[in-house]
Amino acid sequence: MLELRPNCEICDRDLPPESEEAHICTYECTYCTTCAADLMNVCPNCGGNLQPRPIRPATAHRPNTGLPHDPAGTRRRHSRWSAGERLAFSMSLKDVPPAQR
Repeated sequence: MLELRPNCEICDRDLPPESEEAHICTYECTYCTTCAADLMNVCPNCGGNLQPRPIRPATAHRPNTGLPHDPAGTRRRHSRWSAGERLAFSMSLKDVPPAQR
């Protein structure tokens, strides 16, 4: 089950389950749209691409589904990267073609 993390790991912006502003990588690292764009949609932790996070329905459309059955996570996460390291990472991607990011 996809973990819906409650915040951007960089700026700590709240990202509730219904947010269309959340982006994730395959390891479920979570960033807001602004921080994802600053990272050129590349996860600084794993190097994978960042995609919009799916929205889990607030109501169950079938038994054992939706937020009532699988609630969003509550543990806030924070990046281990300093602001300078993130900036250097983003700058290193500027000359890399999108297909190779």
